[in-house]
Amino acid sequence: MAQILPVLLAVLANLVHAVLLFALAPGLMGGVSKMRAWALGRRGAPVMQPYRQLYKLLRKTTLIPETATDAYPYWPLACFLSVSVAGLLIPSFATGMVTAPLSDFITLIGLFALARAATMLGGLETGFSFGGAGAQREALYGVFAEGALLVTILTFALIAHATTVDGIAVAFRDGHIGISVSLAFALAATLAVALTETGRIPTDNPAGHLELSMVHEEMLLEYSGRYLLLFEYAAMLRLMVWMSLIGAVFLPFWMGRAGDVLSWPLGLVLWAGKLGGMAVILPLFEISSAKMRVFRVPEFLGVAMLLGALAGVFLFVAERIGS
Repeated sequence: MAQILPVLLAVLANLVHAVLLFALAPGLMGGVSKMRAWALGRRGAPVMQPYRQLYKLLRKTTLIPETATDAYPYWPLACFLSVSVAGLLIPSFATGMVTAPLSDFITLIGLFALARAATMLGGLETGFSFGGAGAQREALYGVFAEGALLVTILTFALIAHATTVDGIAVAFRDGHIGISVSLAFALAATLAVALTETGRIPTDNPAGHLELSMVHEEMLLEYSGRYLLLFEYAAMLRLMVWMSLIGAVFLPFWMGRAGDVLSWPLGLVLWAGKLGGMAVILPLFEISSAKMRVFRVPEFLGVAMLLGALAGVFLFVAERIGS
């Protein structure tokens, strides 16, 4: 019984994490939109508006273009499932969950790439010109975003001696890491990738409606009803997943332990505080920045890739000098 109890608690922690992830993702998106409206001096839509939007899409008739192939319904599902699996692997309020050994950064990059590929293929499905343009831009951004995240992993591996998000969070929480230039570079690179992956300013404007400058939304113009619901829900989950990832890696302090139920309440409160803080910082950053031109985004992500590489190089040199 003593050996089974930790496993049961790890499974229970994963269930709580999954319920909160899927239930709160639309609310987080609504909170970000509300805060952005307040910062601009507007009233803004209610925080619950994303839930209403999803319910509205659920009731709408799903239309399939005549030029679509038989694979048309599967791309939204593939995108949603990829982001959902990534969200289940990333710890939120506690470490040591049953999915902890599977939370490898390489696996997460693959899941994000799979979601991106499904969205791109969905945009190309009908042969619509705007969907093709959005898919082309998404492919260009993805090359640099994945490269920046890959080189950043080196810094985490050198410091934490682990490549799983759970292992990195435990090492940073229990160890005496301190503040270093390498971690600052890694944080800057990760934030740049997160802004790109979630389609936020300066790489994309989620509130924009100009087809010539849209990226993510441009690929979804030919979708409606339940298929569009899956894409929209995946976008909401993606925002929460990246915020949870940043919080787990760079702010793992006082995270709970899956085997210790008494540590869960503090972990839940702090996780909510991290999400709330990032939900305030993100819109404030967006209203103080401007969307980049399409051909400037690779330069932006190239700088992120350089910072990620420098983080690993500086850390490697520092360890060699110290030894």
